[in-house]
Parts: sequence; C-alpha cells; structure tokens
Amino acid sequence: MNTLFKDNKPMVATVISGLLITIGLFFTFADYHTIAALIYISSFIIGGFHQAKEGLQDTIQNKKLNVDILMVLAALGASAIGYWMEGALLIFIFSLSGSLEVYATNKSTKAITELMNLTPERAMLIQSDGSIKEVPTASLSIGDKLMVAKGTSIPIDSVLLSANGLIDESAISGESIPSEKIAGEEVIGGTINLEEAITIQVSKDSSDTLFAKILRMVDEAHSTPSKTATMIEAIENKYVLTVLVFVPLMIAVFYFMLNWGWNESFYRGMVLLTVASPCALVASAAPATLSAISNSARKGILFKGGSYLENFGQIRAIIFDKTGTLTEGKPVVTESYFKSGEDEQAIINVCVAMEKTSTHPIARAIVTAFSETSHHNFVVDNMKDLTGHGLSGSAYDSVWKIGKEDYAVAENESDFINNAEILQKEGKTVIYVSKDDQVVAYFGLLDAPKDEAKKMVDYFKSQGVHTVMLTGDNAATAVTVGNIVGVDDVKANCLPDEKAEIIKSLEIEYGSIAMVGDGINDAPALANASIGIAMGAGTDIAMDVADVVLMKNDLAQLAYSYQLSNRLKKITIQNIIFAISVILILIVSNLFQVITLPLGVVGHEGSTILVILNGLRLLKSSSASLDTKEK
Repeated sequence: MNTLFKDNKPMVATVISGLLITIGLFFTFADYHTIAALIYISSFIIGGFHQAKEGLQDTIQNKKLNVDILMVLAALGASAIGYWMEGALLIFIFSLSGSLEVYATNKSTKAITELMNLTPERAMLIQSDGSIKEVPTASLSIGDKLMVAKGTSIPIDSVLLSANGLIDESAISGESIPSEKIAGEEVIGGTINLEEAITIQVSKDSSDTLFAKILRMVDEAHSTPSKTATMIEAIENKYVLTVLVFVPLMIAVFYFMLNWGWNESFYRGMVLLTVASPCALVASAAPATLSAISNSARKGILFKGGSYLENFGQIRAIIFDKTGTLTEGKPVVTESYFKSGEDEQAIINVCVAMEKTSTHPIARAIVTAFSETSHHNFVVDNMKDLTGHGLSGSAYDSVWKIGKEDYAVAENESDFINNAEILQKEGKTVIYVSKDDQVVAYFGLLDAPKDEAKKMVDYFKSQGVHTVMLTGDNAATAVTVGNIVGVDDVKANCLPDEKAEIIKSLEIEYGSIAMVGDGINDAPALANASIGIAMGAGTDIAMDVADVVLMKNDLAQLAYSYQLSNRLKKITIQNIIFAISVILILIVSNLFQVITLPLGVVGHEGSTILVILNGLRLLKSSSASLDTKEK
C-alpha cells in the first residue's frame, strides 16, 4: 500500500477528493445543500487540479486536445446545471484512473531505480602515496586505482590488479555461483566483492560503463512507445475534437427534435461528453507496454523501445550467429581415441602435464577433459613449444608430441587414425598425441552448442518461425553444429558484409526477422535486421547497434521475450476491444436515457481503471517456457 502513495501526489489528492464527496453526501442527506455544494466544489478542485493542469499544459504547449479537457468540461457542465455531486464524482473517478496510471508508470520504472542503487556513489581511491581517500564515483578517471573492501560493490568497470578475487555477478549474469577472477580480468561496476579487499584499476569512464549503458537502454525504452500506443496517441486529438463538435450537435437534437427540455438535453450532453471520452482507449497500450518493458528488464532483457517488444512476437524468421551465441564459444573434447595396448593413464598424464603450460583454448579443453583422471604432480621434461604446431617433451623414457597432424603424425602411420578423417569431415578439430613418432591417441574437439540451444530452436520452429544459423566458420563445422541444434538452414563462410546482405535478403523473403549475435562481425547484421538481439557477454559494439540485449546470456530469454511480446499483444487487444465496447454501450444507453451521469462516470472511468490494471498484469514474471506445444 505504501508504494501506491509514495511519490504519487495525485493519488493523495484523489483520496482527499473521495473523502470530501463522502462528507458532502452526509450533508446532502441532512438537507444542508449549500454546505454540501461547497464541499463538492472543494472535492472538485482538489481532485481535478492535477488532471486539469496537465490537460491545459498539453493543449497549450503541444497544440493538441486530450481527454483531460473533455472530463473537465463535462464536470463543469454538470455543476452548471446543479449536479454538484455528479460533477465531483466524475472528477474523483477520473482522478483515480489518472493516479493509477501514475502508479503503473512508477511501478514499471522501478527497474531503473533498482539498477541505479547497485552502483555505489562513493569509491575508495588509492592515492600516489598509498593512502586511501573516499571520493565520488563520478569523479573517477581511467587509470585510477581503487580499493574495494569485502562485501562492498565495485563502483565502476575496472581491471583486477590483485592476484585473484571472487565476485558476485548475479546482477549482470543471473548466475548464483560467484565468478572467480585473476589479475588482468575485467570486473564490472555494481557487482560485489565477496572475499578480502581487492585492488582494481578503472578501465572505463563512468558514462561508458556497462551499468550506464543498461540505464540508458531502459530509460530510452520507457520513453519510446510501441506502435500501437503511438497510433492511439495520434488519433486522440482528432477524436477529442470530434466529440467536442458532436456533443453540442446532439444537445441541439435532444432539445429541438426530441423535445426533451433544456436541462435534460444539456444533462444528456454532459453524459455523452463523459462516456464518449476515449480515456480507456488511450490507456489501453501505454501502461501495458511500460509494464512489459520493466518485466523484461528485471529478467535481464533490455528492449530499447516498446515497438521492438511489441513486434518480437510477430517475427517470421530468427537468425543466429554460431560462436558464442548457439555455442559456448570455446572448444570441448567430444571424442577421444587411445591406441590398443598403450598405457591410457600414462598418455593422459603426459597430455595434461604438457597442455597445462599453455593458455591456448584447445590446451585448456584437453586439460579440462582429463584433469580429474590425471596425476596432477606429473612433470614432463625438456618441454618445447612450436608455436602454431604443438608441444613436445620427454616422459616415461620416450619423446612425446601433441599437436596438429603435420607435426605429430609420421608418414607411415597405421590405420589407427582412420577415424580422424571422419571427425574432420564433421568439422571437428583433431589433436594428435605421438610417442616416439607413433600416434598413441587423438582427440576430436568442437565448439559445442549450449545446453539450451536445441530446445530454444525447437521452440521457435514449433511457433512457425524459420530458424537460420549464420557463421563465418567453415561449412563442415557449421553443418555439424546446425544439425545438433536443429536449425532449418545453415549459411557458412560468411564475412561481416555478407552477413548483412543475407539478412537483407531474408527480410525480403520473410518480412519481420530477428538476428541474434555477440561479436563485432555481427554488428552489420544486427543493424540491418528488423530486430537485432545482442548477447550480453558480447562486444560493446554489438550491444550498441542491437535493439535488444540479453544481459544473462541465456538463450531461454529469447523464448521468454517471444512469449512476453505475445502476452503484450493479447492484453493490448483485450484492452482496445473492451474500451471501444464500453464506449459504444454507454453511448447507446445514454440515447435511451437508461443511465445517469454517475453511472456513466462509473462505467467509463471504471473501464479505464480496468484496462490499466489489466496492463499491470504484465509486471508479473512467468517462467520462460521452451514447451514446443505452446502457441
């Protein structure tokens, strides 16, 4: 309840207005009509001041009419013929709907406030003499050295100077497991240092940090309405003008043609002015869109505008980059072959001992694959590193080599390596291990698809969305990964400019399409797609040109975004149909003199409140479902 009134002055005025109406009713029933009228006028002024002020400012500054003007005129008209209570009630309920819209906006922008609170305003600067001084974070410059105490937030994007650190990056990645960092690695502002105090060096200006970019993205999204909201806003001025012309004409028809009498004709005109107002229609899209954008922001999905969220559910094709998007972005050992009769444990010991001296991704993959079964204290002598080819060393009274075929395989090699050709045709990297120039083992490595990649691709295919993988990698590797994840089409050996041309051709074929990528080479394609989606762990340029950023690097967020977009569309259509239906029913009821002004107010403004509340349902998060049966 506190959130309903906090930072919401219109709601406070609305409550006071409602209390005054209650008091006025008491005096009305006690036959103190003059006192009651004064109380109703007070309620009128207090409850309607904010809406009337906004309406007049909008009319004067933007030279356009809005629904606030209609409501104020209707209330003034009702009061002019002695319907003080009806006028005050109209203003009260209209003010209530406006206050709820302010609440909806405040609620939906809460994501920005929560993000802003993650980055501390002060930082501990290490000065040239080694002393520490507390300074504003905004005053920091690139190259400044900072101390971050245990349990405190890192104030700005920096590079770790300490030997190691344990950082809680859940606010960025969504991962509950802390990230282990070593000297030279990047640490992000707003994440939390979990271990002892660390030293960092500022690497980015405060306006260029990841959190600064996130805040700008969310802020831009809230200020960029959806196409539906823009369309409704565009017709509002013409609609209001039409009502202002139509109401006097109808009063004339009631009075001169139907002979209803002046008071009744004018009263019916005021009811018509109230019920024909497009309040509910105007509120059909904007609160729902803001709620959906905030929902996605809490999930780490940043849409740069309401139109991108609204249109995402309408895509007919989705294109994926391979490396780092569908795949993990690093090779893993998928197959291993050991020659019969050889000591498998000895081979593993030698491989791990040799490869752990290298930082090459392939070396790390082999160490990761066999480290649990190797003898960690084993040492290989006479180690040599032939860059681009492999490693050699002595162990078990033999000379060992590990690397590419032309380095480790002798010309007279046996049939043992026949399967290696199959692995190569599948696009896998093959690493050979030889002992005294005889191959004793070889491994197939592949940049393996992410665990959720196939389910995500299957989900979009089940929704009738064509799936394509676009990559600069060779055709064999691309086809292998494409078959594993199940995409409809694979396009390989693509340069950045070629990716952009393919995106343009796909857009012509399918209409609305989305492109998902993470690298600099994906930037042209992301910029040319109907909706460009960047993975949060990708490059800054990919994030800058994209329309959507997945901060958690989780492909399931694509399904969530698609489902959220369809929820937004469904709720917006519900609101529009409901709003128009209520307006038509109330107008017809007024023509037949069935409803009174209070009932018209309740029906009309009640419908406005209902569409706002219906839009607020999009604030509620739901689990990202990859159920292929969902439609």
